[in-house]
Amino acid sequence: MARRIEVRAPSRIDLAGGWTDVPTYCKQKTGEVVNIAINQYVRCEMLIDDDRKISLTYKTDMPTGSGLGTSGAMNVGFISTITSSSQQPIETAEIAYQFEALLGNKGGRQDQWASALGGINHLSFDDEAVSVEKITPSIEFCNWLENHLLLFNSHITHVSGDLHKSVWQRFEDGDEEITDGLDLIREAGLLMAKGITTESVEDVVNAMNMNSAGVDILGLELHEPFRDKLQELSDNGVVRAWKAMGAGGGGVVGIILDSSQNNFEVINQLESKGWTNIPWKIDTDGVIRKEINL
Repeated sequence: MARRIEVRAPSRIDLAGGWTDVPTYCKQKTGEVVNIAINQYVRCEMLIDDDRKISLTYKTDMPTGSGLGTSGAMNVGFISTITSSSQQPIETAEIAYQFEALLGNKGGRQDQWASALGGINHLSFDDEAVSVEKITPSIEFCNWLENHLLLFNSHITHVSGDLHKSVWQRFEDGDEEITDGLDLIREAGLLMAKGITTESVEDVVNAMNMNSAGVDILGLELHEPFRDKLQELSDNGVVRAWKAMGAGGGGVVGIILDSSQNNFEVINQLESKGWTNIPWKIDTDGVIRKEINL
């Protein structure tokens, strides 16, 4: 019988701790990442006709290389499309990660887990093992996150691959500066988990600033595409914290506004500089698979 399989997988905002989920780091210390699955999706559709011929299509709300984990979501969607509906989300995430590893990706696991699970998660990485602590703040605090954490697409292509190789080579060589930067990012992940769990705006702001300071230690180039456009807003207290989404070097940036600020004024100011605001909401479902007989 002909059938259609539809899958929707969310991308994510990495609030703090990204980089420490990479196996090179978490073989030595636990990686600590907090991220939010959001309503920017990868959609997959597989059609199987009466002769069992197959066609598979993808559609993404955001481009790959944006820093929102779109590639990881794409592979979670692909694996969900071609495997059994009884497969657990964490199993899907691990298979998607291993699939990417076969293709040469040497990144971490946070993107696949965020896409598969949905919601807000504190993910701890110990070598190849992943522990998940789901964080469920109040509706009021979730509304604060959605209203005060703004996403902007800089339209700058993510081009930091060579720098990443240099960072990990220096880490493996025992470079203390790189180790200190990564450790600071790890501490930011732990503080962010505490901040969202206790609904502390100050901890969330401090954690994001701590994360950005750690990234700057790894290489100022990672935040360079955004720094000149945000420096004045930061100096004036309009922007309390900001960070590149993903591993930096281009794509999407997230900024936390001071509660007294008018969102529309800040959006208009940054869009006049060529950026595009990305409205978002928390996705609580994770990957969704639907099978329809035709």
